[in-house]
Amino acid sequence: MPPPKPVDRRVRPKQERAIATREHILDTAAELFGQRGVDNTSTNAIAAHAHISIGTLYRYFPERSFLVEELLERLIAHVEQEFTQRVFSLPVGQSPQTSDDYVAISAEILDVFAEVLIAKSDLVRALIGSVQFYSSGLPEFEPRLRMLVKLIVIQFLGPGDAREHDMISWVLVNTGFAAVLRASADDVATGDRAAAIAMTARMIGTWLHGEMQRQQ
Repeated sequence: MPPPKPVDRRVRPKQERAIATREHILDTAAELFGQRGVDNTSTNAIAAHAHISIGTLYRYFPERSFLVEELLERLIAHVEQEFTQRVFSLPVGQSPQTSDDYVAISAEILDVFAEVLIAKSDLVRALIGSVQFYSSGLPEFEPRLRMLVKLIVIQFLGPGDAREHDMISWVLVNTGFAAVLRASADDVATGDRAAAIAMTARMIGTWLHGEMQRQQ
């Protein structure tokens, strides 16, 4: 049985200076989490790098799990905003017909993943990796991203079977998102990253085309 969720004692300031201090703590934590991982970053290290006392940090974030939760929520909000703006600016032409059409759609979606997430890949991996470690009611990243992808699928493929849209969205997120994250590792060359993402798009697009053909 998981431990009870800790009482949320975070201070949410209204004064401009206090808001700036809180954001500075979050920015510092994000930088260190991305560099070291969550488990290897203590609150003392965050306070030292932020040039504040540990008491000041605890005033805003009494537990490290609250920092993780806040950063994950902030990251999700940023991804949702950027993802939505980028995706819904994509040109939508006629309904896809050929395998190449579906590959092109998949490539556009993966390009959105890459553009939004690669710049923050270290922090994304650190935070998502910590979700299972903490039991403080962290928001679920994947379901919210899957909802956005489902809207894209409907936008490109048109209305249809809701269950089929759910399945397609699940595959796109769990295959495409994972591939982009792994391809964004620091030791992967830019050319190799592009090739890996393009290959993933071909795999997903070919599968999508086969699924649509099977339904007809």
